[in-house]
Amino acid sequence: MSASLKAQFLCSLAMVLVGSTVVVSKVIGQDIEPFLATALRHAAALPVFLLLMWATGARFVRVNWRDAALLLLQAAAGSVGYSVLLIQGVKLASASDASVIAGTLPAVAALFAVVFLGERPGLRMALSIMLATAGVMSVALSPELSTPANHRLAGIALVLGAIACEAVFILANKRLSQPVPALALSTLMCAGGLLLSAVPAWFALQALPSTLSTPALLGVAYYAWVPTVGGFLLWYAGSAKTSGARASLATVWLPVSGLLLSALFLGETIHTWQWVGLGCVVLAIVMARSSSSA
Repeated sequence: MSASLKAQFLCSLAMVLVGSTVVVSKVIGQDIEPFLATALRHAAALPVFLLLMWATGARFVRVNWRDAALLLLQAAAGSVGYSVLLIQGVKLASASDASVIAGTLPAVAALFAVVFLGERPGLRMALSIMLATAGVMSVALSPELSTPANHRLAGIALVLGAIACEAVFILANKRLSQPVPALALSTLMCAGGLLLSAVPAWFALQALPSTLSTPALLGVAYYAWVPTVGGFLLWYAGSAKTSGARASLATVWLPVSGLLLSALFLGETIHTWQWVGLGCVVLAIVMARSSSSA
């Protein structure tokens, strides 16, 4: 296997693991309150990141107040907002719906850049945003008898909120005045996520105690150690040895992974309009990445 092909494989595997977070969020959300689950996930992942930093000799960098505020925003949006909204969303909608919606991340990030940062999209990026929107509408408007329509639409809206949080995370990272090394950034996001979710988790636990069932706790451990830590290692190992455009194309595996794993592990039926939505979202990802590399 060539170095380029191996790098592409590592990035793709990382995205498969990220796609699995949609499925495991469904398992976690059945028994554990979302803020508590988020706090437990970061508490489990943080020691691993700190150990990796110690083992590799990585160091934190000194940042100014502006960058510190951006890092706090990143942690609030990407580490807490994404996890909480995703877990809550898949409690109401199916994991297969959520998987398709999660694949709209590149297009949502591009749309946010246009609306909030004044960037001007090219034709391909505009088409990507339209395709992603069509994919979401295909999923949202498709009939599904197993879930009440109002619950399902609320769940889809929450998952879209999670994707919006992740888009804020991406855009905030691009606005840092100096780059933060990947391992240090991941450790900071994990620590920030733990701190920001701990207090809401405590209040939520007082109001509505969670059932710390074995499947839910195993789901939290999997989320912390496999997609969070393992996905990070695979992504950066692969992306370091290939171009940014090639690495980013691996994100097409995120919705595909989530959709197929939803059927395999949760027994969900994949409906025709979900396949249509998936096709639109995958084309949107390819179009967005083609635009970025053009």
